[in-house]
Amino acid sequence: MDEREFGRSHQHASVVGLGTWQLGADWGDVDDKEALAVLEAAAESGVTFLDTADVYGDGRSEQTIATFLSSRPDLHVLVATKMGRRLEQIPRNYVLDNFRAWNDRSRRNLGVDRIDLVQLHCPPTPVYSSDEVFDALDTLVAEERVAAYGVSVETCAEALTAIARPGVASVQIILNPFRMKPLREVLPAAREAGVGVIARVPLASGLLSGKYTKDTVFAADDHRTYNRHGEAFDQGETFSGVDYETGVEAAAEFAALAPEGCTPAQLALRWIIQQPGVTTVIPGARSPEQARANAAAGKMPPLTEETLTAIRDLYERRVKDQVESRW
Repeated sequence: MDEREFGRSHQHASVVGLGTWQLGADWGDVDDKEALAVLEAAAESGVTFLDTADVYGDGRSEQTIATFLSSRPDLHVLVATKMGRRLEQIPRNYVLDNFRAWNDRSRRNLGVDRIDLVQLHCPPTPVYSSDEVFDALDTLVAEERVAAYGVSVETCAEALTAIARPGVASVQIILNPFRMKPLREVLPAAREAGVGVIARVPLASGLLSGKYTKDTVFAADDHRTYNRHGEAFDQGETFSGVDYETGVEAAAEFAALAPEGCTPAQLALRWIIQQPGVTTVIPGARSPEQARANAAAGKMPPLTEETLTAIRDLYERRVKDQVESRW
């Protein structure tokens, strides 16, 4: 699979990575054996970028990655984690002492002395404008606790503020055919600055797979049940902020645009990969089959202009008004 560079850090990632939220929590149960099988399938398919966080399963996701990589010393994989959600998300908690404590815990979980990439985990908006916060992140690099740092954001405005910081190596943002605003505002700025872009929620929490109907029921411990209206965290993280019924209808139209031999999920991933400025896209997977299918999108031919135009038209008609004013 092709790899792309995070310009400022000179690290590389496969164009399709693996998001490992599913291997920790909040998507229903995934047992340890299945989680390791997902990681193996992704690696066999050419995935060299894993994204996790210290709060996914309270560290379970990080620990699972460590177990897998310890059994595969032959692999060269870039592992990115996140920090910032272990305490109340208020600006005064984003200080060096807490960063060190969170970093110590993640390094233990991952079994490493230095983390490849650490990201602030969607902190409060004022954090992005704090010199002290970014000085503290620079200190983590100087202390060789992390090789590079980035941010995970909710809004385009937050992304643009972060990109202006000279030490930021990457910005992780929601980007998919139901969330196109970053194409206009964030990707050009990131390209110019040499900042990597990690596209998350690429399937709009599964909507773009085309598998759900208005009658689909998700488990009680699945965020697609308990956070549908932003009850637990930002609503944009669940179905990209699109109303579920609207999303199901729009997803049916989207699925009909998939070329022969391409699933709707692969269509969504291929669309993201083609956007100039994207470094990697991080779909999750709950089974080895899903991991392989997602990775296959990284090797598919580019979409035609006709297909790209049809996807844009669908977004403009069905989705844009629900999401652009908020994120």
